[in-house]
Amino acid sequence: MKQKLLSPALLLGSVILLSLSCQKDVSNQEQPQEEIATTIGTANNPTFNLEVILRGEDGRLGHIKFRQDVDPSKIIVLDTWVRDLEPNHQYLLQRAVDAANVVDGECTSTSWLTLGKGLTPQSILTDDNGKGSEELWRDVSTAASGTAFDIHFRILDASTMTVVLNSDCYQYVVR
Repeated sequence: MKQKLLSPALLLGSVILLSLSCQKDVSNQEQPQEEIATTIGTANNPTFNLEVILRGEDGRLGHIKFRQDVDPSKIIVLDTWVRDLEPNHQYLLQRAVDAANVVDGECTSTSWLTLGKGLTPQSILTDDNGKGSEELWRDVSTAASGTAFDIHFRILDASTMTVVLNSDCYQYVVR
């Protein structure tokens, strides 16, 4: 009888000991500098990638996954999606940037540029439920690496040019 009671206890103890001994201590490991720079966004580690949230009335929402990969072509990919907008309708994504290297967290520029596939503006078409997505991109090869900007975004109704979504001010550094 004692043998049967000890077996499950020994088995449980062995499993716990084995699982604890297999865990790797990652607390002292350093992240590659490239990863830190894209996730923290400080003066020493600039923000190359952004998660932009756009908000509008009545719970309307948008998101831009703003990414500049490490490559010499300096292409920013703008994975953009919207929801709760008018169904089967076209919208445009625009951005405005403040003067280069005047990064103060106050987006004051009203020089809006319609974004798309490179220099060709591209609309975002919503489905029957008012959801839409589009992969847009922008070439920033003319900007020097390390150039910083305050930047903000908006989504416009393509037919009326009425602003339906706005973002806060973000800071971006050209990789």
